[in-house]
Amino acid sequence: MKLTAICLGRPERLPGKSYKTGIGKMPVNAPMMIDTLGLVGDAVCNARHHGGPDQAILLEGSLTMDWWAERLGRPVPPGMFGENLVIDGLDNRDVAAGDRFLIGEVVLEAASPRVPCNTLAARMGDPGFARLYAQAARPGIYCRVVRGGVLEAGQAVALQPYAGERVGMAELLSGLARDLSAEDRRRHLSAPLGVRFRALVEAPKR
Repeated sequence: MKLTAICLGRPERLPGKSYKTGIGKMPVNAPMMIDTLGLVGDAVCNARHHGGPDQAILLEGSLTMDWWAERLGRPVPPGMFGENLVIDGLDNRDVAAGDRFLIGEVVLEAASPRVPCNTLAARMGDPGFARLYAQAARPGIYCRVVRGGVLEAGQAVALQPYAGERVGMAELLSGLARDLSAEDRRRHLSAPLGVRFRALVEAPKR
């Protein structure tokens, strides 16, 4: 696998929205510094729901992006979903919480699946896209930065599987929409989840 795109966002207002967002990301053709809060210079406009150490980086696999392009019948260029990194040869469905991505000196750890929201739907120009994204069971991957450094497109990427019990990103996302069994709840909470997502798992279902 290799890193094929590094994408940064700038604050903007999407059509029909009153707030600014950094979801509209574009590839950059230069080495980029990454620290515990993500790519230096990337816009995070809503710190309540986005950013922070456990959602420092959003990444997508190229195989998943190719699937979306076929599903939607149109190109899905790097940054379209608001992701920071695109990894060639990666299928999001193969990633579990705690898996690590080794990119040169940088180490990222998968912390939670991306939960689709109205901002993503607005970005895609489709009010029903958040539901479609959840049903697709191929969520983007939020990562914490275990070790920062400099990233550059074209670098090799190694995937280091989590040594503990595996809980996939798709399983974690789908678990939010149903009552988990006691065993599944234990498994999900035993994973090294980000604090925001852990709170969603722990919250009682309505």
